[in-house]
Amino acid sequence: MPHSSEDKKRAITRLRRIKGQADALERAIEAGADCAPLLQQIVAMRGATNGLMTEVMESHLRETFGPDADRAVGGAGVDHDDGVDGVMKILRTYLK
Repeated sequence: MPHSSEDKKRAITRLRRIKGQADALERAIEAGADCAPLLQQIVAMRGATNGLMTEVMESHLRETFGPDADRAVGGAGVDHDDGVDGVMKILRTYLK
C-alpha cells in the first residue's frame, strides 16, 4: 500500500484512469462496437492496471527492503536500493 501522500495520489490517479477506461469499455460494448477497438481498450486497461501494480509493488519493496527497514530490525543500515531497483526493472519489463 502506498504510504506517502504523493504515492497515494499517483495510485488514486491511476485507479481513476482505469475506472474511466472500464466505463468507456462498458459503453462501447453496450453500443455494439467492433472487436478491434474493444481489444485496444482492454489492452490499455491492462497496461494501466500493470502500471498501478508496479507502483504499489515498488512502494512495498522499498518499505520492506529500503535503508530504514534494516535499521528498524537492528541491521547495519545496508542500502538495498540497488537491489530494489534491479527487481523493479525486471518487473517493469515483464509487465509491459
